[in-house]
Amino acid sequence: MVQQIEDFANPRQEWRRLFSELLGTFFLVLVAAGGGMMTEAFPGVISREAAVLAPGLMVLGVILFMGKVSGAHLNPVVSIAFALRSDFPWRRVPGYVAAQVVAAVLATWLLTALTGVSATYGATHPAPGHSAGAAFWMEAVLTFGLVSVILGTASGAQNVGVIGATAVGGYVALAGLWASPLSGASMNPARTLGPDLVRGGGLGRRLGLPGRTHPRRTPGRCGRLRPARARWRQVGIHRGPGHSVHRDTPTPDQT
Repeated sequence: MVQQIEDFANPRQEWRRLFSELLGTFFLVLVAAGGGMMTEAFPGVISREAAVLAPGLMVLGVILFMGKVSGAHLNPVVSIAFALRSDFPWRRVPGYVAAQVVAAVLATWLLTALTGVSATYGATHPAPGHSAGAAFWMEAVLTFGLVSVILGTASGAQNVGVIGATAVGGYVALAGLWASPLSGASMNPARTLGPDLVRGGGLGRRLGLPGRTHPRRTPGRCGRLRPARARWRQVGIHRGPGHSVHRDTPTPDQT
């Protein structure tokens, strides 16, 4: 245990910690954003329950295999919380946050390249008919609970051991089961920011990655969300050359 603490504080090992944090966050976002993107790519294959349980199981696994190296923060809020409790030096926070955000973007890029689905389907959104403010406060409450569980089970600034991994992974899964319909139950700014950067800034298109040009969703029957292309078919709108969207209008000969 003493050697583990010394390694975690050794500045010469910082590159190992940053790479470990990047790798762990990459796997987390790959699963968290991948649930929605895989559901869009393969309709009816992945249930909502599976999509929200998978991130919790991934967090459990990541803490067990890399918690001793970087502490398995995987979340900018967690790194800041450890620093506020004086368990983690503030000078190391920017590097951890940068690694987490870069990992989220890389995971989203990979998903977009593999599935051909817009990063929008991996992003978190307020539920239809609910305000962004309601989703924000839900995320704030969930994140507060997550940080409380982490601070209560961590060893210093490190998430290590079976108890910590089970508690944190279980909380992520449980929060997703009941709260994801309203806010997406991200609880992680890096996980939220990754898909938003790829879709909002057009980064994927600049790299030549595939994706749907118009990934908007519109409310369908029974409150479900469905791709906008289904609505286009209903109202007679289709994509023309160059993926422009235009409406079929009668010509003078047809009137």
